Order: sequence, then C-alpha cells, then structure tokens
Amino acid sequence: MDLIKFFQAGGAFMWPILLVMAVGLAIALERFIYLSRTARAINVLWKKIAPMLKANDFGRAKQIVSENKSPLSSVLAYGFSRFKPDVKRESLESAMEEGVMEVIPQLEERTHYLATLANVATLLGLLGTIIGLIEAFTAVAAADPAEKANLLSSSISVAMNTTAFGLVVAIPLLLLHSYLATRTSKLVDTIEMAAVKCSNLMINE
Repeated sequence: MDLIKFFQAGGAFMWPILLVMAVGLAIALERFIYLSRTARAINVLWKKIAPMLKANDFGRAKQIVSENKSPLSSVLAYGFSRFKPDVKRESLESAMEEGVMEVIPQLEERTHYLATLANVATLLGLLGTIIGLIEAFTAVAAADPAEKANLLSSSISVAMNTTAFGLVVAIPLLLLHSYLATRTSKLVDTIEMAAVKCSNLMINE
C-alpha cells in the first residue's frame, strides 16, 4: 500500500508522531464520551428537580441532588448547604459560584493536552525533516557527481514525509481541541444557568 510505503519512507520520526496521534485520539474520545454523559446527566437531574423547586419542595430536591453524581449536583449541593428560610441571595449565589469553580477543572481536564500534542506533532515532523535533509546532503556530498541531482531530489522527498505526517496529525487534533473546548464552555454555561434558576426558585423576593 502507498500509505505503508509513505510511512516507512519517513524514517524513525514517523513513530513518535504516530504515538502522539494515538494519545491525542484517546484523549479526544475519552473527553467526548465524558462530556456527552455529563450533558445527559445534567439534563436528567434538572428535569427531576425543577418541578420540586417550583413547588417549594426543597427537601426532596436536596435529597435527589445529594444522590446524584453529576457536576450540576455538586454545584447545587453548595447552594442547598447554605439554604435556610432567611438566607440572603448573595450567600446562596456565592455558594453556587464556589461550586461552579470546583467543577470547571473537571470539565476541562485533559482537553488542553490536544493543542499541545498538535504542536508536538508539527515540531516532530519538522525535526524529522531537518535531520533527514542533513543526512541527505551528507550522503550526496560523497556521491558520484552524475547521480547527485537524482539522489538529492529523492532524499528531500523522503525527508518531507515527516513534516507532511506531522501536519496530518496536528490539524485534526487542533480541530478536536476546538470542538471539545466549545462543548465544554457550553456545558459550563448550562450549569451556571441552572444554578441561577435554582437560586431564583429558592429565594422568592
């Protein structure tokens, strides 16, 4: 296959780039599954407790929140821990904000590695190309003058394979990073909106 020949012709630096691609795809898949499950869990939890909050049944709502393990439940648990009949809105909102600050690192965990891995793949490709060119010029210097042009062109072609492969790996990783970062941001917005709605229902001013 041409793909196998392309990979073999790239030299030793193709393997580290391949490893970077495997690690990046594994992180992206894990984050995608985690964010998808978290989004579903948040929606299910809010649909359960919203009617209870509207009915001022805070006891049942608090119990359901305590039994849930989603990031939203962690945020709302902070609010319920401060809730009492004469609680001030500022106190409740401050507790919710503290909860949001706690769950954001969980939602963003490992996503930033994708951008780093994309840069590493690009740099490994460039490094492989530079080393390949150095070896090519060294070999050409000792070659027969009649064969220098052909040998140099073929050597440069092989050396460029690592840069091409590095970019092939880096571009999808950057796109995945952008997608997951956007999805994480939307999830944080959803949690913050739910926390505000919960505060409004708990404090009737």
